[in-house]
Amino acid sequence: MILKGKGFKFGDNINTDSILPAKYLSITDEKILGSHCMEGIDPAFSRKITQGDIIIGGSNFGCGSSREQAPLAIKGCGIPCVIAKSFARIFYRNAFNTGLLLLECPDFVEDFQDCDIIEGNIKTGILKNLSSGKDYMANPIPPFIQEITNDGGLIPHIMKKRNLA
Repeated sequence: MILKGKGFKFGDNINTDSILPAKYLSITDEKILGSHCMEGIDPAFSRKITQGDIIIGGSNFGCGSSREQAPLAIKGCGIPCVIAKSFARIFYRNAFNTGLLLLECPDFVEDFQDCDIIEGNIKTGILKNLSSGKDYMANPIPPFIQEITNDGGLIPHIMKKRNLA
């Protein structure tokens, strides 16, 4: 799987309430959640991005409460992947369970400038900053996690494995 898009950079300790403010937690429609993505930091964020763009985060991205709506909001606005220095562990698992791809690559994040263009090969873990011309190697994602993400999340993956989809 190849990703390509513009990156939008955020800092360290981006919490789930910044990703999706609590007042939207009763919403279940992924697209509506997506229209409020990152609203706690940048109320206009969902109107700035296009399908396939990527969020770049610092350390401890997704800290705070364990709400699954935060990764659903990111997916709902058309972002297939978040690249960060590190992720809060609960967010990390919730993201994969909901089908959102996460990549850890501290050097990439350090060198990244807001709105650089990124290309990433998920299978190899190679990230290219097309704006700077530099290549990076993300921490590998185990094949079974890639499978879950490719299937759209844990529930669709289980349904597929049990021939229920």
